[in-house]
Amino acid sequence: MILSDIRIQQEMEKGTIVIQPYNRDCLGSNSYDVHLGKWLATYREHILDAKKHNEIEYFEIPEEGFVLYPHVFYLGVTAEYTETHAHVPFLEGKSSTGRLGIDIHATAGKGDVGFCGHWTLEISVKQPVKVYKGMPVGQLIYFPVEGEIEIKYNQKKNAKYSSQPDKPVESMMWKNKF
Repeated sequence: MILSDIRIQQEMEKGTIVIQPYNRDCLGSNSYDVHLGKWLATYREHILDAKKHNEIEYFEIPEEGFVLYPHVFYLGVTAEYTETHAHVPFLEGKSSTGRLGIDIHATAGKGDVGFCGHWTLEISVKQPVKVYKGMPVGQLIYFPVEGEIEIKYNQKKNAKYSSQPDKPVESMMWKNKF
């Protein structure tokens, strides 16, 4: 079951869902549109190593936009800060974004109960496309959770992506033991 627009608003009034900034025009019948923040990043090295800290370089999207190219992996961020304290948030691309050949996430479309922060976007494109800060890129949908949560994401000691800032966050795979 996916929360409806009225239910999302009710949960926001209760504080179990937080979206900042919030714009009522971005609330669909069962989703909320999120926008591309002003920061993008790329990895410094061409070959990434899952066991090491792969550093990224940030750059701000200029007012005139920025062209994304195929075969380059970009990290972006949502302009919106969100908190989800009683529901499972899913981030999906908007159809208009997909029709431009833009994928906004490779694998990380699901959040956890207790996620608080900006969403890092895993961006790839099919052909060159110019993007702009503030453009709609995705939509959040919320699913209720059945049963009680023992430990929310923001309470876990090993939560690698808790309190994400308004800049993209690189992979923290290197913090895992394997």
